[in-house]
Amino acid sequence: MIGSVIAQLRTTDLQGSIDFWTKAVGLELDFLHGDFYAGIRAGAGAFHLKLVDTPDPSIAYVEAGRHLDLYLASDDAHGTVAALAARGVRPRIPLHETDWGTLEFAIFDDQGPTIYFGERLSP
Repeated sequence: MIGSVIAQLRTTDLQGSIDFWTKAVGLELDFLHGDFYAGIRAGAGAFHLKLVDTPDPSIAYVEAGRHLDLYLASDDAHGTVAALAARGVRPRIPLHETDWGTLEFAIFDDQGPTIYFGERLSP
């Protein structure tokens, strides 16, 4: 039985990424393993950060295609975008309603991956 799914983002600056996710975004450091791996807690979910030597080569492809590297669900997209803006994190894709019934916006993290935030709207 699978209990959860955990994504991994690659970073060339582990401490910088930890600082971005904990200080700028307001999430929690779940664990740090040596100097190359960390877990970030996002509500009931989590994702991992792995130190690598070169930037993730898919970053430009993801951005150009309006794909995403990570999607974080929110109960309040307006409040989330406002809280991020108060910490200096500006959306790269503004808050908007989608055809599939969500209110979404996107940011780039400190390493360039595209991170979407979304709130499911009532049907």
